[in-house]
Amino acid sequence: MPTATLRLPRVKQPDSGLRALILAFYLPALMVTLGHGLLVPILPLYVAEFEISYALIGLALAGEGIGTLIADVPTGMIQRRFGDKPVMMMGLLVKALSLALLFFASSIWALLLLRLISGFGRAMYTVSAHVYITNHVDLGQRGKAISMYGGTHRLGGFIGPALGGLLAGMMGMRATFLVVALATAIGLALIALFMQGKKRARRKPAKAGHGLPIAAVLQQHKRILASAGTAQVFGQMIRAGRTVIIPLFAADALGLAVDQIGLIISMSVAVDFSLFLVAGWLMDRYGRKFAIVPCFGIQALGMALVPFAASFGGLLFAATLVGIGNGLGAGSMMTLGSDLSPAGSRGEFLGVWRLIGDVGHTGAPLVVGVVADALLLSSAVWVIAGSGLLAAGIFTFLVPETLQRKPPLATV
Repeated sequence: MPTATLRLPRVKQPDSGLRALILAFYLPALMVTLGHGLLVPILPLYVAEFEISYALIGLALAGEGIGTLIADVPTGMIQRRFGDKPVMMMGLLVKALSLALLFFASSIWALLLLRLISGFGRAMYTVSAHVYITNHVDLGQRGKAISMYGGTHRLGGFIGPALGGLLAGMMGMRATFLVVALATAIGLALIALFMQGKKRARRKPAKAGHGLPIAAVLQQHKRILASAGTAQVFGQMIRAGRTVIIPLFAADALGLAVDQIGLIISMSVAVDFSLFLVAGWLMDRYGRKFAIVPCFGIQALGMALVPFAASFGGLLFAATLVGIGNGLGAGSMMTLGSDLSPAGSRGEFLGVWRLIGDVGHTGAPLVVGVVADALLLSSAVWVIAGSGLLAAGIFTFLVPETLQRKPPLATV
C-alpha cells in the first residue's frame, strides 16, 4: 500500500530574500552609520571650541545616547500604531534636521538640545528597523540577515572617521555636519523609494497576548528579560568600554603617539568587520549561543590582557583579540531580541530590549571614568573584562537557545 505524504500548509514567507533588502534596508543603514562615523573625530573637537568644562563636554557627547534612552520604549509603542516604514522615515527626518541645525548652533545648550533630539530620531529609526527585519526575515536566515546589518555598522565605523577628518580639514567642522545630514537624508530617500510598507489594518479588539500595553509586556516576559537582559547589559558594557579603555591605556600607560593608537584601533575594527558573515553563519547553523558566548568570552580574555601589555605590539595583540570576539557576535543581541519578541507586541518588547542594551552601552564610559578616578585605570580594565565574563556565563547557563528547527514533513 503506497504511503501518502501529508503536505503541511505552506506558510507564505515575508519578503525575506536578503537581496531584496539591499536597497531597502542595508544601504540606508550604511548611509546612517557612515554619517555617525563621520562625526567621531569631529564632534569632540567641535564641542571643545565652546571652552567649557570636561563635564559639559562629556554631557554633550553623550547627548544622543541620552535621547535614545528616553525614546526607546515610547518608539516601541508608536511603532505598532504607525508601522515600521513611517516611523523609520520619521526618525531619519528628525535626525537629519537636527544634524543640519548643528551648523547654526551658537551655544553649548543649543548643541546639547540638538543632540538629544538626534537621539530621539535615532531611537525611532533603530527600534523600527529592528522590528522590520524581524518581521521580514525567516527564523532560519535571521542570524545572517541581522549580522549583515551589524556589518553595515562596522563598515560605517571603519570608513567614517577617516573620511570625517578629511572633510573637516577641507571644508571645516561646521560644514561637515551638513554632509552628515545629507548622508542621513539619502538613507531616508532610499527607504521611501525601495522599502515596502504594510498597510495598517483596522484596529480590532486585542486578543490575549496581542497588542499588550508596555506594563503587561514587562510582566509577561519578566523572567527572560531579567536573565537575558542582565546578560545584555554586561555584554554591551564590554563592547562600549573597550572603545574608552584601549585608547586611554595606550596614551596614559604606554605613552603611545596618536598615530600608533589610531593604527591599533583600525586593526581591531578591521578584524571585527571581517567576521560579521561568520557570526551570521554560526547563529543560523549551530545556534545563537555558539556566537554569543565566544563573543563575550574572547572579548573578556582580550581585555584582561590589556594591563599586561608593555608595548605597542602587546596592546595590538590584545585589541585584535577583542576585535575577534566582537566580530563573532555581530548582530547577536539584535538576533536574540528578535527571537524572544512576541509577534503581537514586538515593537513594545524590542523597545524595552534596546533600552536595556543602551543602558549598558551608555553606562560603560561612566563606569570606566568613576573607577579610574577612584582607583586606577587598570582597575577599570578588570571591571570591564569582568562584565564580559559575566555576560558569557549568564548566556551559557541562564538563557535558553532560541534557534528552534522546524520539524520535517510528516508521512502517513
